[in-house]
Amino acid sequence: MTRPSTVSDIRRGDTATDPPAPGPGTARQRGRQPRPGRGSVLAVFLAPALALFLLLVVAPIVVAGYASFYKWNGFGLPENFIGFDNYTRAFSDPTFRGDLWRGLILVVLSLAVQLPAALALAMLLNQPLRGRAIYRLIFFAPYVLSEVTTAVLFTLVFSPNRGLGEGVAQWLGADAGTIFADPDTVLFAVFLVVSWKYFGLYMMLFLAARQGIPKELSEAAVTDGASSWQAFRHVTLPLLGPTIRISVFLSVIGTIQLFDMVWVLTGGGPIHSSETLAVTMYQYGFRRFEVGYASAISIVMFLMSLVFALFYQRIVLRRDTAGAITNQGGQR
Repeated sequence: MTRPSTVSDIRRGDTATDPPAPGPGTARQRGRQPRPGRGSVLAVFLAPALALFLLLVVAPIVVAGYASFYKWNGFGLPENFIGFDNYTRAFSDPTFRGDLWRGLILVVLSLAVQLPAALALAMLLNQPLRGRAIYRLIFFAPYVLSEVTTAVLFTLVFSPNRGLGEGVAQWLGADAGTIFADPDTVLFAVFLVVSWKYFGLYMMLFLAARQGIPKELSEAAVTDGASSWQAFRHVTLPLLGPTIRISVFLSVIGTIQLFDMVWVLTGGGPIHSSETLAVTMYQYGFRRFEVGYASAISIVMFLMSLVFALFYQRIVLRRDTAGAITNQGGQR
């Protein structure tokens, strides 16, 4: 119990009063202060991942960039400096320019055929169908297979005189055994295999996004007089926008780096008709031992992916990433 203070006591500073309670702003600021040792804990957990990233991602890019300025066969240290000659050679090479054109065709086919078909099937499997869980499993199963396994499987399917595809084609009066040997059809055959492999991934992404949309929104649109197509066009499709944009990004980046299935299916043939940038890089680097030129091709692939990723994130994903950053800031 404190004694009553007098004027003289106040002047002398002898009052025995309790300290003021901290306000809410003080407590909030105190809670934002970093805890002791937090930086050390973060460093311990981030160090292994950072070391692996520097060793397996940054270091190869630096080495490839350095080797691209040399005429080097991969043995010993690069010594014959040639500057930008490897890059000049690449853009004047008909095979390299053909790789760019074929990559563009695959991107267009993926965006115009694969993703819309996956979206349509996802909307269908979102309906109350009997056995829809089995259908989802069937369509998603190819994605679980590796690229090499998928390529070997389709090599056997379209094997002349032995494969299932050849038997069906003969029954229809066609010839499926030459689908990977004809320069006019081989690229579309590769696209067929790639679509079969990744179709289920995009379908599941769209399906998960669709199930995250409240049913009340579509029901309200229908109640207001909108048709099923109008409800999908003006309600469902805009809400699927972030997933569609991410799917487009994954499809384009995956096409630029396409290698495994093309190499096993066709090896880039016939006469470079199905060759991609990654296949050309492998041919020059590990078959012809022109590592300097192959490094230049790899750097071009890296820059293409980097420029597209930065441009796409800045222009297309800007609203999505801004919303995520805003939400994180609010949670803090």
